[in-house]
Amino acid sequence: MTVDLELLIRAPRVVSGERGEPEQARAIGVSNGRIEALQPVDTPATARTVLELGPDVVVLPGLIDPHVHLCEPGNTHWEGFATATRAAAAGGVTTLVDMPLDSVPVTVTAETLAIKRSAANGQCHVDVGFWGGVIPSNLGSLRPLHEAGVLGFKCFLTNSGSADFPPLNARQVHDALAILRDLGSVLLVHAESGEAMAAIGEAHGPSYAGYLATRPRGLENLAVAELIEAARTSRGHVHIVHLSSSDALPMIASARREGVRLTAETCPHYLALTAEEIGDGATAFKCSPPVREAANRELLWEGLTAGTLDFIASDHSPCTAAMKELGGGDFGAAWGGISSLQLGLPIVWTEARRRGISLGQVVGWMARAPAEFAGLPAKGRIAPGFDADFCIFAPDESFVVDPQRLQHRHPVTPYAGRRLHGVVRSTILRGEAVDGKRPRGQLLARYAA
Repeated sequence: MTVDLELLIRAPRVVSGERGEPEQARAIGVSNGRIEALQPVDTPATARTVLELGPDVVVLPGLIDPHVHLCEPGNTHWEGFATATRAAAAGGVTTLVDMPLDSVPVTVTAETLAIKRSAANGQCHVDVGFWGGVIPSNLGSLRPLHEAGVLGFKCFLTNSGSADFPPLNARQVHDALAILRDLGSVLLVHAESGEAMAAIGEAHGPSYAGYLATRPRGLENLAVAELIEAARTSRGHVHIVHLSSSDALPMIASARREGVRLTAETCPHYLALTAEEIGDGATAFKCSPPVREAANRELLWEGLTAGTLDFIASDHSPCTAAMKELGGGDFGAAWGGISSLQLGLPIVWTEARRRGISLGQVVGWMARAPAEFAGLPAKGRIAPGFDADFCIFAPDESFVVDPQRLQHRHPVTPYAGRRLHGVVRSTILRGEAVDGKRPRGQLLARYAA
């Protein structure tokens, strides 16, 4: 091992994120913000700083969350770059990718991307990349946005909640996929059928069962089936965000066996929460698509372990307490989103460990796979040449969620009072601990091969 290291981490427990590699003892050498070498834990070395860890913690790659709504500029009173990235670091997340809506302006041109990057500059405590948006009016100008550095593109099939981000119809989805195919990019899709949803109508009142009835699995199933055929005929890459309907899993698996370019993610709330536990008026649990039944949750876990679902992303969708209707409890009026950025790893690990799923598998779903999907070749693994981004995690400790200890702007969470396993002791970004005071995060752009 080189002798001019800036940091040496000696750890009896390291989960590298490499496929099939077990937890093992390692000495991790860091220089210039990159991992220089992995050696046996007792390898002699000289370094400016040596971090000696005990057997109660595991070194993980810094987590990658590719589905986060950072509402700045324009709606910074919902969430902003400083607060969200501070929450990310508290949860072991070292890289976020921002969704193109919920800010003003929405990220649908190279010019609006520049506005968003300018707003983020100097505020971020972790690294941040950006998705671009596809709306009916910008299909002819996706290339400049691609060339400006977005990591991929996002669209809706139904009302996005933003008048500036209208949905695509079936023809427009196909056309967008063909354009992005030629650019070597991906189309992320909120997969609920707008046409079918319009026929059902909106929810009203405090009944969770009533809300669930307005967002049935069929809305997702129909949209997924249509997207599969669009991907098949266009030969483009479709990615389904925040899948909640387990009914769609056989369709996804079948299409992938046939060579359709299709990937999918799910979220911590679909893997942990159940419809049966949500009381009337409990609008902190509202999200879109909704949390479904316990049997559906178990099938989503099976989809992950079988590889039908590719990874886990938070869909951190923040808002003010007033927007969540916490006092009125009206599921129709409440904002549909759950803020779980800081809690994602403990939520998933709590559920995974009781199913006998290893921490290595969790790291695959929350670090390696999302990094590969988003085209971040230096992220998601502990290996020479990768960024020295680490999560120091105590998997056997537990804690009770206290909303006042959350770092995102509004401490609203359906996990309040819930005991979770796994404590993030510290987060390291390019070889330096994130202290929440000095923003050192970088703004990422599409990797040019």
